[in-house]
Amino acid sequence: MSEQKDKQKPMPNIMFRVISATATAFYKLVDIRKQVVGLGVREGQTVLDFGCGSGYFSIAAAKIVGERGKVYALDIHPLAVKAIEKKIARERLTKVITILSDRDTGLPDESVDVILLYRTFQYVKDKKGLLQELHRVIKPTGNLLVRGGNLKRCLKTIEKDGYFSLSDKHRMLLNFRKIKAD
Repeated sequence: MSEQKDKQKPMPNIMFRVISATATAFYKLVDIRKQVVGLGVREGQTVLDFGCGSGYFSIAAAKIVGERGKVYALDIHPLAVKAIEKKIARERLTKVITILSDRDTGLPDESVDVILLYRTFQYVKDKKGLLQELHRVIKPTGNLLVRGGNLKRCLKTIEKDGYFSLSDKHRMLLNFRKIKAD
């Protein structure tokens, strides 16, 4: 876990369980694999699912990136990490690595091709710190995909500090590219 002053805390367990149950019901109705492919996730890539929750997108991404790729499933909530670890074991996925953290990934610089930031950004207290960390770990050609929350506010906040620039917007999805550091 990171050591910033205003350390972020996970939501209460009951709230996490309610959100997880709702997500489970919803994701049974949609083809998550098709969505993840549509996001540009490809075989052999490295994906960071930041705020992975119960891991539906992490699992779908792992099946797409295959044995040559890797998926990091990061969440602040211990119940989220436990849930995805159960799914990883059940699916026998060896290329999914869970990370329990409020922000810091511990990943090498420029090691990630795609970052999924789904229904998470609006809950992050230290948005600038998060954007610095994501900028550090994403490859120069990588994509930061943001969904959920107030998209106008997300766009303004993400572009404000000059780490990322909007490259595409499709309905409720913002796709950002890394801006090179000075």
